[in-house]
Amino acid sequence: MAKVKYPKTNAIRFLEENKIPFEGFFYKYEERGGTKVSARELGVDEHIIVKTIIMEDESKKPFTVLMHGDKEISTKNLARILNVKAVSPCAPETANKHSGYIVGGTSPFGTRKNMPVFMEKSILDLEYIFINGGKRGFLVKINPRDVQRVLNATLVEVGIDG
Repeated sequence: MAKVKYPKTNAIRFLEENKIPFEGFFYKYEERGGTKVSARELGVDEHIIVKTIIMEDESKKPFTVLMHGDKEISTKNLARILNVKAVSPCAPETANKHSGYIVGGTSPFGTRKNMPVFMEKSILDLEYIFINGGKRGFLVKINPRDVQRVLNATLVEVGIDG
């Protein structure tokens, strides 16, 4: 059986170096389509697609948030948890600079800058998740407990219905 060829992104290198089991999935990327498109294309519930958002606090300190595809982030609750005045998503160019990925292909694995990672707690309730593999139109299916462990992610409860 032939070994499946995945793009050699920093995310894939990171997962392989850390011996984290995963399976890659390609889908037809649509500009501004988000998790709705990837869920539709892969035929899965949007709740198990996890988006990677590069955010910053009021002093421009970057961090990563992992959130269910069908949820939004309560920036008020997140700021309260982080004990800062305000948090917001980074501008796309800033996010690209911090992560080393292009927005729409941002993975939490193998980022250019080492940033704290905050993960919605209920993601751990899932058997597996789909998360970006470092390229637009490419997700990896992975155990969320592996994600939390390898990224040393802090669990938070800041998801709200979008």
